[in-house]
Amino acid sequence: MLPRTLLLPVRRTFLSTTMTTLRPTVRSIHTSTPTLRPTLNHAHRCHDITSLTARFNSLRVQGQGFGQTRGMKVRSSVKKLCDGCKSVRRKKGKYVYIICDKNPKHKQR
Repeated sequence: MLPRTLLLPVRRTFLSTTMTTLRPTVRSIHTSTPTLRPTLNHAHRCHDITSLTARFNSLRVQGQGFGQTRGMKVRSSVKKLCDGCKSVRRKKGKYVYIICDKNPKHKQR
């Protein structure tokens, strides 16, 4: 039996002539055999691009009127950061939250 390294060039030349007549091929870096790539016609690609841009533009229009909604900072020890911060007890006094009227970045739990 011949070593695999000797058979690779023979297999490549044989397979490349038969595969190119059927479909376009792309050589993979990791394998020695060519892989098949599905081809799309130009009209289908243009439709995909336009629908993608339409989706992106509709998302951008919806989000223009609102600011970014942030969550709370999670800390093991919460503390008031300014005079607008208030401590609030929730869940039967088990959790202490800090809510700030002046700066929404000061919210903590």
